[in-house]
Amino acid sequence: MEIEIATIGGYEEVGRQMTAVRAGDDVVVFDMGLNLSKVLIHDNVETERMHSLDLIDMGAIPDDRVMSELEGDVKAIVPTHGHLDHIGAVSKLAHRYDAPVVGTPFTIELVKQQIKGEEKFGVQNDLVKMEAGGRMAIGDENELEFVNVTHSIIDAINPVLHTPEGAIVYGLDKRMDHDPVLGDPIDMDRFREIGEEGVLCYIEDCTNAGKKGRTPSESVARRHLKDVMHSLEDYDGGIVATTFSSHIARVKSLVEFADDIGRQPVLLGRSMEKYSGTAERLDFVDFPDDLGMYGHRKSVDRTFKRIMNEGKENFLPIVTGHQGEPRAMLTRMGRGETPYDIEDGDKVIFSARVIPEPTNEGQRYQSEKLLRMQGARIYDEIHVSGHLREEGHYQMLDALQPENVIPAHQDMQGFAPYVDLAEQFGLKVGETLHVTRNGNMIQLVE
Repeated sequence: MEIEIATIGGYEEVGRQMTAVRAGDDVVVFDMGLNLSKVLIHDNVETERMHSLDLIDMGAIPDDRVMSELEGDVKAIVPTHGHLDHIGAVSKLAHRYDAPVVGTPFTIELVKQQIKGEEKFGVQNDLVKMEAGGRMAIGDENELEFVNVTHSIIDAINPVLHTPEGAIVYGLDKRMDHDPVLGDPIDMDRFREIGEEGVLCYIEDCTNAGKKGRTPSESVARRHLKDVMHSLEDYDGGIVATTFSSHIARVKSLVEFADDIGRQPVLLGRSMEKYSGTAERLDFVDFPDDLGMYGHRKSVDRTFKRIMNEGKENFLPIVTGHQGEPRAMLTRMGRGETPYDIEDGDKVIFSARVIPEPTNEGQRYQSEKLLRMQGARIYDEIHVSGHLREEGHYQMLDALQPENVIPAHQDMQGFAPYVDLAEQFGLKVGETLHVTRNGNMIQLVE
């Protein structure tokens, strides 16, 4: 059986992930993501109203025209989790393929919301939910499996395409967390079994490959956050917290610790309301009945007025904007565009790290400067990454023993540390270690 892999997006940057695997006549597409930084550098861009070709030209979504070179039929589109760099282009590209979108329940719900907001294309693909551990036939000879992984969003998986030539493991975006705050630990037992069965190719996220040691568990971030929050228990001014709106485990911790120190938590911002509201409806998390979630601008401003009237010392606003996004809630607060007054000594807790990309870094710098100009005290880096460090990569390669490896989710400079590590396992650049770019084809089996 011929095995061919198209590296469509996410092989020159962190963002706009998309990879297609052809096994015989069957093609499976993994991820259809957005590069948000390419959107943010333009003012007032509304992607839902834009044509896919314009977004491709901007470098915002994958250029999937290379798919015409694959001789086969797309049988499934498989997003690994609900982050926009993995699902943000589904509403722009999926309609081109007569194939279902297959994902975990939380991911599919987020995809459904993306499609609902789309104004340019009618996306009629079936949306199929499959739990971690589930399997489905892909044509007559191949099978798709979901293996549970831990990441900075709930309900994440690594999909595995089982073929007669061996397994293709699509390993993007995970942390080796054995003590998660929400959900089950990473299923290393299953990865080891797959390794024993035979792995033809492993496609791996290289985000933190150059960092020594292992990525700490989310439970470590929770303890750090608890220490910071409890240290502020006697402060009688304003405290504001920000984190990834999709990081439901972190939001859960912030909500609980707010209650511990006698403050009423409130979630503010459209994406904060979307992710947390969806997680609660699907029973992934149990928030207090009186927890307020407000996404609409007028509702948010009314809430800020109530906080100012009743006393900032009684509330913990949990807001969007930890990357300094121009239209996010914390950025508006820093510019003085909300009814919430930041005063000397008020605390701003960043329970997130800036995504290592120049646009994000510049926006975050500006956001912090604006907050400090108003007298805010910044608590930074209360976070653990959702991506493997060096020792996690070592463990995955040891478990899977892949015949071929394709580094992903970085640029050429970012691939270098992973290439060094993979070479320790006997993989050879240009032979079994395939360093590639967007739009390339890799023939594994002829």
